[in-house]
Amino acid sequence: MSGVSFNRNRVKLKKLLGIRARLALLAVILVAPLMLERARSLEDTRARQIAQASDEFSNLARHSADAQREVISSVETILKSAAYIRASAGGIARSCDMMRASLPANLPWIRTLLIVGGNGRVQCSTTNALVGLDLSDRAYMKKARETRDFVLSDFLFAKPTNSPIVMAAYPVSAINDEADSVILAAVSLDWMSKILGNLSGRPGVTAALIDSTGTIMAAPGDQASMIGRSLDNVPLLSAIADKALSSDAPNGSIAFSAADGFKRALSFIRIPGTDSRLIVSIDEAKVTAAINREIRTAYLQLCFVCLFVLLGALIAAEKLVINPIEVMTGMARRFGEGDSSARVARSRLPSEFMPLARAFNAMAAQLSQRERELVATNDRLTVMASIDMLSGLANRRGFQSRLDFEWMKAQQYNSELSLLMIDVDHFKLYNDTYGHPEGDTCLTRLGETLAGIAADTMGFAGRYGGEEFCLLLPNTGPLKALEVGETVRAAILGLAMPHVTSNHQIVTVSVGVAVTLPNESQRPGDLIEAADAALYAAKHRGRNTVVEHGFAKLVDEAGLAMAG
Repeated sequence: MSGVSFNRNRVKLKKLLGIRARLALLAVILVAPLMLERARSLEDTRARQIAQASDEFSNLARHSADAQREVISSVETILKSAAYIRASAGGIARSCDMMRASLPANLPWIRTLLIVGGNGRVQCSTTNALVGLDLSDRAYMKKARETRDFVLSDFLFAKPTNSPIVMAAYPVSAINDEADSVILAAVSLDWMSKILGNLSGRPGVTAALIDSTGTIMAAPGDQASMIGRSLDNVPLLSAIADKALSSDAPNGSIAFSAADGFKRALSFIRIPGTDSRLIVSIDEAKVTAAINREIRTAYLQLCFVCLFVLLGALIAAEKLVINPIEVMTGMARRFGEGDSSARVARSRLPSEFMPLARAFNAMAAQLSQRERELVATNDRLTVMASIDMLSGLANRRGFQSRLDFEWMKAQQYNSELSLLMIDVDHFKLYNDTYGHPEGDTCLTRLGETLAGIAADTMGFAGRYGGEEFCLLLPNTGPLKALEVGETVRAAILGLAMPHVTSNHQIVTVSVGVAVTLPNESQRPGDLIEAADAALYAAKHRGRNTVVEHGFAKLVDEAGLAMAG
């Protein structure tokens, strides 16, 4: 009985000494000296000013780094696309035309795209004046050829405009071992100075983008005169040169006293993929000069009162307020770091914190459930991304993935691989005559028919694009492939879908067949090109026919010639 009574009294006492009572007691202690409120208010204002300034500039630095990361990612994507074009398009003239046509207009930071040949000279450029320029001695060129990967140079100044740029390089040899070309892009950094323009006219604030040697590459508009100068030669930044360049951390903050005796706070963040840093220096004395004078006056009046009030207030705040908040903060941090099982133990908190603890626990449970649902949704979307919704077959992306897989499998087992490219004859006229809804219906029926044939032949059918379909036949030789091609042609003919603008008065298809024995000297794209050429030949033979490309024979003859 005594234990039960003790627990009841303990619960009543805990409610009596809840957070409201504790804060009321602390307020009584703080209000006793009337002037203490003024000093505390001024301190809070100064702290907010410094904190807001630091947060604002740190957020700006992160935003700038994120913008640079997005730019680098977009540049890498463009270079890889251009490299693939150069590896597969054939001659330099065709590669140049395709590269110029593929440069997006919504990427203003890409000033120029270049194709550099094996001798180090520019073969093609979106800026004609650069054609023939010798870049063989550039460090980023050499590094790209050695690593066979995407490379970014240090920050440079473009000679024609004297503006800051970064050169990005991607070797075509990363796609085709026999290619020696390198794709380059000149990336402008003018946009970084525009972002830093938000810091113009701020007293006590200095910002700059520096490279690995300490050279200033971008600055706010009112500090533009610093661009191109070394940190050591800029009075406001010379004191932080070593601190900004010596840290290996990706980001951080440093507080120190400069040579003039004033305290400064330095925030920096490394730009991903480069050795450059964005630094922001804050002179706390200038940022808080006015309020510091008021604080000094208030503290002279309150120095005696603070001796006994601060001691009591700090102990009370630590034990009665800070500890419960730290418990909640610790759980929130664990959950934020990925521990989905983190929950607040309500027995360790005052009763006023119970609703917050319950809300946190409920939120954590819901977020965990939503995360599981999101993972499942992403899996479904991944599957949907490879399916053509109209025909029900694999789309071009799904087909390319399957072709790469079957190609490697055929190489491993030394087996033949066949590809049928199928195109609906006069489909544009069909759409013009019957309308696009009927055209979609036609493609849907063709997709169903091809799906059935693929199931019967152990093949893989896909919609390559528009009215063009493909049928991949693993472990299938020329005779069987031609037989399947004839089956496809006859099956579509058997659908008897009306087509009054066709010579046959019904929907027909042309089929191009290509067969090969994959080896190291070929690539999957060669098989696609051969099947496409055969399809082209079938079109020229009057359509509604099946034509085989002499791809396998040409490959065999080339191999015998090399052996001879």
